[in-house]
Amino acid sequence: MSVSIDAGFDGGNINVERGGPDEWDLSIRKDAHSDFLQWFHFRVSGAAGRALTLRILNAGQSAYPYGWPGYRARVSDDLEDWRQAETSYSDGVLTIRHTPASDICWFAYFAPYPMDRHHWLVGRAAAAPGVRVRMLGLTVDGQPMDLVEMGESGPAVWLYARQHPGETMAQWWMEGAIERLIDPADPVARALRQRCRLFIVPNMNPDGSRRGHLRTNALGVNLNRVWHAPDPKTEPEVACVLAEMDRVGCDFALDVHGDEAIPHVFIAGFEGIPAATERQTRLYGAFIARLARLSPDFQTEKGYDPSRPGEGNMSMSTNAVAHRFGCPAFTLEMPFKDADDLPDPERGWSPGRSKALGRDCLAALLETLHDL
Repeated sequence: MSVSIDAGFDGGNINVERGGPDEWDLSIRKDAHSDFLQWFHFRVSGAAGRALTLRILNAGQSAYPYGWPGYRARVSDDLEDWRQAETSYSDGVLTIRHTPASDICWFAYFAPYPMDRHHWLVGRAAAAPGVRVRMLGLTVDGQPMDLVEMGESGPAVWLYARQHPGETMAQWWMEGAIERLIDPADPVARALRQRCRLFIVPNMNPDGSRRGHLRTNALGVNLNRVWHAPDPKTEPEVACVLAEMDRVGCDFALDVHGDEAIPHVFIAGFEGIPAATERQTRLYGAFIARLARLSPDFQTEKGYDPSRPGEGNMSMSTNAVAHRFGCPAFTLEMPFKDADDLPDPERGWSPGRSKALGRDCLAALLETLHDL
């Protein structure tokens, strides 16, 4: 059987430069209308029992080349169980070595979250009692922007993920959070739905997700750099979500992401906005302290350096929302690498750990609601 490599599917991204049957030179495609590249996802067929060497030649030209040292690619035989493959980085080339056990296997930067699974997640939520799902608008490519709502009264809590489509751990986080929220036997979910209104956008960037982008929408726009004044023509995804925030209010906002280089789970805040209030700062610290107590995967020592007051990038969601609504806002980051605080040599940071963190964040949110 001949060996072949392809990426012509939802979220796929790779170019075959040369090689075969056991050694291949590959390259990552750039996001459309952009120079961003880092996300890859491809299938290898006909290689059972072969010791493959896969070289991604342009890894050094990626958006975050400092993310490659210490990184291990993910591989799966069934698109469900993703494990770490032997991976090395040298002289700008990422090399993956793996011997597939079956005739087809998939490689990816992180465990993918395809749009079919997004629709399954949204449909599952819509079928649960007391849950409403609305389409806020359409993306550039004409895909729906889905909003999941639950809860009848109280503070308006916004949870949204995957502004950067290659950060698929963010939507695995969403799956864990939504599964908990629709579980009728879960006391945290029942209490949250009684005490607040939840507005959830599981995927902020459907077009980039389907196209296999790292960071941008169909027009090459980084959605997390337009929250100060989103253009409905070029970034309708942010425009429709922000318009709904204006309509229903926002008392708490959590924007879920992944970080290429830092091997930890951490939160970045809004310290750089022009005038953070004492209440915002207190609520911010309280939520982080509670999450650190509830999740062994979360830590507070490593992360981004906070901006000085008045020097924050106001085009970014967390800063823009905190400033616009006077609420606590958070950017939650999970690693593409393993989490050094609690490493798992076999699977690294994984969909299961992302989902577990989503559930723990809800428990921390419930405790924080007493202060909102």
